[in-house]
Amino acid sequence: MEVFEAVRTVLAVRNFLQTPIPPEIVRRILEAGRLTASSMNRQPWNFVLVDDRRSLREMAGLAPSGPYMADAGMAVAVSIDKSEYAVSDASRAIQSMILTAWSEGIASNWVGFFGLEKAKGMLAIPAHLDLLAIIAFGYPESPTARGMKKRRPLPDVAHDGRFGVPFTR
Repeated sequence: MEVFEAVRTVLAVRNFLQTPIPPEIVRRILEAGRLTASSMNRQPWNFVLVDDRRSLREMAGLAPSGPYMADAGMAVAVSIDKSEYAVSDASRAIQSMILTAWSEGIASNWVGFFGLEKAKGMLAIPAHLDLLAIIAFGYPESPTARGMKKRRPLPDVAHDGRFGVPFTR
């Protein structure tokens, strides 16, 4: 899938088939995160793959915003150093993983920003790291409406030269 097409069509999904994701795709998703650019090449991230059903169910019970992880094919917990650009860099890595997965027909959804302390403990993430997010990945339970996004028109969000001058090119 061409990159812009992935960006245009990717959707957050919360209903997954309990189908395992092939190892070569799992590796490609993790590699996409690892290969993402980072500020001063600090690479402030660590990725914990969780793909056994029992652990996915346990983690889903520990993350208040992610009960749907129980049915995902896998999840990737993203921990970060407590450094200046870590949230930005790791968010970029997460988006790289999400788009790579989508190009393979695998949907995802971001779990996190709060309430992940118990999941951090379950995953044995050291105290000197923060658990930024857990991304659930899996084959969607039902066909998705690719490209059916409700977004504000480009001239409402893009400005030409200065704020308030709508982009019309």
